[in-house]
Parts: sequence; structure tokens; C-alpha cells
Amino acid sequence: MSDRARVLKGLQLDGLTMAPPQVLGGVRLVPLLRDSQRDDLRLSRRVYPENFACVEVDPKTVYTSYVPHGLVANWTTDGGAVYGSQMSQAAKKKDGKSYGQFITARNMSCRGLRKMARREGKTQLRFLPLHVAMEGLLALHFGGPDIAWTEYSTAVMRSGLSPRSETVVSGDQIAGLDDALRLFEIHENQVGMLIFVSDDLASAFVVPHRDDYAALHHTLITDFYGELIWQYGFYATENRIAPEPIDVDSIDSIADLRREIDALRTRWSEMNAMMAPAMINRVYRSERVYRFKPFNLERFISDLDPSAENHIGEAIYADDGTLQYMKTYRLSSSQTRRAYLLSQLAGHDWNLELCALALGCRKNELILRLENAGFGYMLHQHVLDGARAKEKRLLS
Repeated sequence: MSDRARVLKGLQLDGLTMAPPQVLGGVRLVPLLRDSQRDDLRLSRRVYPENFACVEVDPKTVYTSYVPHGLVANWTTDGGAVYGSQMSQAAKKKDGKSYGQFITARNMSCRGLRKMARREGKTQLRFLPLHVAMEGLLALHFGGPDIAWTEYSTAVMRSGLSPRSETVVSGDQIAGLDDALRLFEIHENQVGMLIFVSDDLASAFVVPHRDDYAALHHTLITDFYGELIWQYGFYATENRIAPEPIDVDSIDSIADLRREIDALRTRWSEMNAMMAPAMINRVYRSERVYRFKPFNLERFISDLDPSAENHIGEAIYADDGTLQYMKTYRLSSSQTRRAYLLSQLAGHDWNLELCALALGCRKNELILRLENAGFGYMLHQHVLDGARAKEKRLLS
């Protein structure tokens, strides 16, 4: 494993306290509070008025998506305070605000951007929230087979799995999310939020400072979410589960009341953690995207267990290991299945027979699974036709 990659035993929220949830219909919001906040890293939003963006990932790869805004990280290298974010605008083209000319297609303007994360000056970094993570998912084994197996198409052997695409839904399309984010008040020391829809974790969001969160709270409605979460929003009903209440009979003083309230808050935090097992109990593989001392911007993906919920995301960690920023995205079962199949193929050198043996299925079954997952274009047509015919004879 390279020095840019590591394995995480869960997405730890050390230093953050889960407040009692705020419930409206099928949406459950769990505020994340931070008592001790560092001042040497701040985040702010950069609005993009265009409909979508084309991001130059590398000279041969372009990422195109709906990108309503970017995030700008300002930091200090000596531990001193950052007095506000994005203090000055870039004066030169190389500062990375955009590049080239805007292009227009079907009356939709497109912003051209260089890189998912781009340095702007000595202590400023612009990156695209969630897209850092999504680009990592789309790039998963993007190069395709590295051995010229006869089953794979010429196009895939020549150019890899291009193009790759995934479908997402903006937050304003999830029933009840807009109302919940608008109606509930922000806590004094709130720096993040866990969003549950139908009591399933839809997203986690953490920023370094409470003032940053107050300014970025409304961006949760313009973020994108999985299609599964969108479906849950239609059928979710309000669930007012609650831990054991305070013991009224044991309260004889203010100190007793304070003790019982602290215990209740602990029970709420434990219950909130139990509702997000994928965050606490799963194994994640993390890759460093950008180093800006004393911080690292990383993206991560869960272990892609098809029988469990899976998440991708990005985070900023300080050198002391503390989490300063995080944003996650819940994968749907179909997205998990695609990523899982690619990982299994790559793990077996793209050998269909070996991969099928590891998955406990026939080679032809694996071929049809790849086709159903949207990867039929990877294989020659006669390979697909032969697999269908053989499986049909087995079933008849």
C-alpha cells in the first residue's frame, strides 16, 4: 500500500458530540457539535452560476457533472487563526478560478475547471465537494483489463471503461429535506450534521468551525444524494424512537438534574451511533488526494459488501488525526454491485473464470451479471450471445 493510501476502521467522529435528533416526517437530522474548534482552517463556498462543469482530471480524462458550488479551504501553517475565508480574489489566470472560455450546448453553459482539488496561492485550496469522492468511484479500475483476454472488446482494451456514469439526485428532490433543514435551528457549537431519510444514513457533513457550518448549512439542499435516498423520501414515515427518559424520582437538586440530562444525552448519542453502523463499524479504504500541511484531503470508499450499505466520501484530517471536514454519499445497491464486480475482476487480473470461481458462480453467470450491471460493452458480442444461449439451455 502506498503512502497515499490507508485503511480506516470506521469513520470515527472523535471530538464530535451527537445531539438529540430533530425529526420532521421521514427526515431525521442529527446535529454534530464540537466544543473545541481550531482556527487555522476555515471553509467557505464558491458559487458557480453555470448549469454544469467540465473538470480536467488529467490530460486524457474529463469529468462532467452538475456542480452548483465549490469549497475553498484557507489555512495557516503556523497554527494561527484564519480571519475569515477566501480573503482575496485571484488576480491571475493561473490562480485556478477557471480556465478557457465557457461553452454552450443546448442552451446550458458549462464552467471549465482544472482538477478536483487545485491550489490557489500559498494557503488556499479549491475543491469540489462530493465530486472528489464520486470521481474516485468512477475512476475505480477505469483503465480496464491490463491483460489482453480474448473475451474483452477491442474498445475496452484500447480505451478502458470510458465513459463511466452514475445517476444522482439533488437534495431539493428528496421529500421533506428542504423543510427540515429550513425549520430546525442550528446549535451554538454545531459543526456538522448526520442526515437520515427513513432512518437510513443518507449523508454526513462536518466542517472545521461553527461559523463555517452556519454559512454552509443551506448547501445541503443543493448537494447530490443517491437514487435510493430519493426513493426512501417518498415512502418514509415519521419514527419517534427515543431512549429511556430521565429518572424524575431521582432528582432532588440542580446537580441531580444535570446528571440525568448528561446521561440522557449520552443515551441519545449511543442511539444515533447505532443507527449509522456503516459509519462506525465498517472498513474503509482511503486515498490522499491533496496534501496541504498540516492537513490532508482524502477520499474513501467502504469495503463494498453487497449485503450491507456502502458509502463513499471525502475528508480533511489534520496531522494529529482529528477530523476537520467530511462529506459522504450513500451508494445504491446497483452502484455497489457495479463497483464490487469491477473490484473482483481487477483482483483476479480480469480473468473471468477465476473471478467466477471466487464468486461461487459459473463463468456465463458472471458474464450475464456484468451485462445486467451495465458492463455488457466490455465484452465481445459473441461472448454475450454465447453466455445467454448456454444459460438458457441450462434453465430449459
